[in-house]
Amino acid sequence: MRILVINGPNLNFLGIREKGIYGTQDYNYLLNLLEEKAKELNIVIETFQSNCEGEIIDRIQKSYFDQVDGIVINPGAYTHYSYAIRDALASITAPKLEVHISNIHQREEFRHTSVTAAVCTGQIAGLGLQGYMIAVDAIMAILAKA
Repeated sequence: MRILVINGPNLNFLGIREKGIYGTQDYNYLLNLLEEKAKELNIVIETFQSNCEGEIIDRIQKSYFDQVDGIVINPGAYTHYSYAIRDALASITAPKLEVHISNIHQREEFRHTSVTAAVCTGQIAGLGLQGYMIAVDAIMAILAKA
């Protein structure tokens, strides 16, 4: 079992930017959480982060050829306007869960719209870094039912 976790722009600055919104734990802390989750479930969790839209699209497309079993994606700001990432996600039939550390629906109006959520299996928002763990568990449950 292989799950790909994709993080978009500025996620590499966790613990540095807007600590009141995104918390004080840094990106390595998130990577360690995911590594522990992979060990717990005896699966492979591969992580990818980029601040560049094209690189994220390339990695989504590569996941098709890699035959990943599921994708957890936090598109960051691309959530709200990247139709190109949306189209790449739509090409993938594996379960896809969109994750947001903050509750985007309680923030600025422009953050309320996700163009990528419609092509994902579900969305988790506002649960901090724990949202990633919940997303991995959800993908495992979806795959167990398939």
